[in-house]
This record gives sequence, structure tokens and C-alpha cells, in this order.
Amino acid sequence: MTDEEAPFVGVNIGTDLSDMPHPTQVVALLKAQQIRHVRLYTADRGMLVALANTGIQVMVSVPNEQILGIGQSNSTAANWVSHNVVAHYPATNITAISVGSEVLTALPNAAPVLVNALKFVHSALVASNLDRQIKVSTPISSSIILDSFPPSQAFFNRSWNPVLVPMLNFLQSTGSYLMLNIYPYYDYMQSNGVIPLDYALLKPLAPNKEAVDANTLVHYSNVFDAMVDAAYFAMAFLNYTNIPVLVTESGWPSKGDSNEPDATIENANTYNSNLIRHVLNKTGTPKHPGIAVSTYIYELYNEDMKPGSVSEKNWGLFNANGEPVYILHLTGSGLVLANDTTNQTYCAAKEGADPKMLQAALDWACGPGKVDCSPLLQGEACYEPDNVIAHATYAFDSYYHQMGKAPGTCDFNGVAAVTTTNPSHGTCIFPGSSGKINGTLANITAPSMNSTSSDSPAQKFYNSRFMSISMLLRVVIWILAVL
Repeated sequence: MTDEEAPFVGVNIGTDLSDMPHPTQVVALLKAQQIRHVRLYTADRGMLVALANTGIQVMVSVPNEQILGIGQSNSTAANWVSHNVVAHYPATNITAISVGSEVLTALPNAAPVLVNALKFVHSALVASNLDRQIKVSTPISSSIILDSFPPSQAFFNRSWNPVLVPMLNFLQSTGSYLMLNIYPYYDYMQSNGVIPLDYALLKPLAPNKEAVDANTLVHYSNVFDAMVDAAYFAMAFLNYTNIPVLVTESGWPSKGDSNEPDATIENANTYNSNLIRHVLNKTGTPKHPGIAVSTYIYELYNEDMKPGSVSEKNWGLFNANGEPVYILHLTGSGLVLANDTTNQTYCAAKEGADPKMLQAALDWACGPGKVDCSPLLQGEACYEPDNVIAHATYAFDSYYHQMGKAPGTCDFNGVAAVTTTNPSHGTCIFPGSSGKINGTLANITAPSMNSTSSDSPAQKFYNSRFMSISMLLRVVIWILAVL
């Protein structure tokens, strides 16, 4: 992952569900939610086939139980890569291989052969001429980073140095990244009140509430950044300074046992919404400002078959039927994970959007977009406030609902975004408020998890229609620009 690459937010797809959706249903949900990066905990053939020709970037995994075999046999590793990677590439856009998960802490008896497993898998990629396209690494738990605050004092648990040093050497020599699992929820729970909840949830803090690294005088406003920088300092302590961090798991549970009062829908929503915004705004971390840390959210589905506490089963963004567990607060962050499969979303003009672009989009919506904009006329219900943002929001939302809230119909060349805030005011009632459009129910939706194909006919129609809309909108904006 080079510094120039755009940061991304992906999702992990666990399968411990009593009613696991069919791979084509999973892919339909990914496409409806515009999720472009996924991590699989295995190399499930059904999922890899369903993901073919979607462009979605896929990380496949060698399960922990196969590490011993692969780490002791070059031919076993080559066979695994042949069956699970080469057989699907390039139709399925495999970009990384996760060799196990938290092997050092979850399966310590496999630790002595972990680096060999990484090398053997990489050698198989080299033999297939895929080593430049596909990175190889292994996720580690942040718990092996000791003395993590202040970050500048952090170091890896020295008992693992015989594995970590050759592992970091491998990552550096192959241009790969350190895969790190970060769970501020557990850091918060185990701190016995030392870590404030807002600091764990990535909420904005006043400067005097931020944590200060006494050695560097750098301010930290959240646990996530502090843990990422602790990993950078721990690597630097071992003289590795140019290995980027990729966060392979992070999230927050939406429900917990009675002794987990902060595992709530509101906190899960707050954490994941803030995390997505934080990753995509490219601020980076205090140690590496401007270098974004791409992250996979744990996880796509609630997993009711997971053993353990109630919270273990409730990290998902969606239930098995494809319904969102909560609507992410993502106003102004574009359409990433915009859970517009419910009736509670609207389309609004982005604050700070270019007025000329807003006007062009408004003109298009009220013209070729066939939105009834008569309520915006002087003296009508939605005329006030008489400004381009308010009028554009009405037109955008009307179009969005007119098109059944299909993915891509609330973008308008980047000046609109999905929101959960109802923009209706006074006597100006927006279409989504009643669930009706011009007296008829809006019943065309993005493909549900009950569908068996990755694209419903309606979806194909809307996707192709909106491609032409985007082109037309660009032409309108270009004409305005040259006038």
C-alpha cells in the first residue's frame, strides 16, 4: 500500500450465522452498499465465484488450522495458492492474502512456522507472477504491543521477537504491510474507567481533554490513532520504519451482556461512523499525518452462532436478512456504507458544495430528471428558504425517492449525500417523509438479501440509467464552466 493510494474502508465477512445468506445475496448487499473492499476468513469458493467480475477488492485468508501444514511444506503452500488464488484471479480481484489471524496469541504452537508459511505462500505467488498484485501478511492482535501509551514508548512483547523480527523483515522486503487488529472497545472495557468513553468512540474532544504523549508532546484524541502509532513506534524500536499499517479488524458491538453497558446500538453507530469518516478524510495519525490507515470494519453480519458473550454475536452492520442493525451517521461522507435499504434515509445537498455545481444539478433534476419542482415556485410550500442548497435538497431527495433510493441516485456528481435527517420543514413535506411519491408507494428498492441474483432487473436498469445521468450532468457542468 503506497502513500499515494486512496484510503478505503472495507468489511470483514464472518460466516458463523445459523442462516448464512447465499454468496450471490452477500455480493448483492455489498454492491447495494457500495462496499468495494472485503476480507474473507477463508478462501470460500462460492464467495470467490460470486465476487468475480464485480471489481470488489478481496483479501482471502489461510485459516489458522492450515498454518502448520503450509508452514512446513512449500508444495502444500503452492497447492493452496493454486486452488484458492490462481484459479480465481484476475476475474476475482484478489489483492491480499491473510496468512492466519492473530496466530501468535490464538495459536502459539503454530508461531514457529508462521514466517515460513508467509514465505512459502509468497514464493507460490512469485512462481505465478502475481507477487506484485497480491500482498501477503498476517494480522496480529494489538495486545502484543506493550506499554502502548504513550505511543512513543510502545514495544512488542519481547518473547515474540524471534518471530516478529523475521516477519517484519519479510514484510519490508516484499513491500507488504503490517496487518493489525484494533479494538478500542476492549481497551476501554479493560481500562476500568481510565480511558474515557468519548476517547474510545473517536468523538471530537477539546484540546485540554486530549491525551498527550509526554515524550513527543503530540496530542491524541482517540484510542484508534494511539494504537496505530504505538504499532509504528514498536516497529521503529526494532529498526523497521517504512512498513505501513493496515487495520484488518476494528468495530464496536451493538448489544452486550448486563456487564457490558456500553455495547449499544448508539455507541456502535457512533464508533463506526466516526471511524469511516476518520479514515476517509486522510488526516492520518499524529505520527504519520496525511498517511491514511485503511481499515476493515468488523463486521458485515451479526453472527448468532459465535460462542461466548452476547457482544460476540453483535458486531455486525447487518442482520442475516440484509436489514441494517443501525443507519450509519455519514452525512457529508458520500455514499460509503449508506444503509439506504430502509425507509429512513433522505438525499441532501452537501454543505459547502460549489453553488454552480448545485445549481447545475438542481436544473438537471427539475428538467431531464423529471422531478416535480413546482413546490419550489414562489408562494409554494417549499419556496422558503429561497437558496440553492434548500431547493437542491428538495429536488435531490425527490429524485432519490423517485428512483426507489437505488444506489448511485444520491450523488449528483459529488454534491449530494444520503442522510438520516428528515429535511422537511414547516409545510414543506419531503417525499420520503410519507413514504409516498406523487401518491404512489415507492416500492422499487435495491436488491434485498432474499433475491438470488446479484443484480435485480430493476437494479440493472437504474445502474445503466444513472451512468447516463452522470455523463449528462458532467456535460451540463462543463457548459456552465465555459460560459
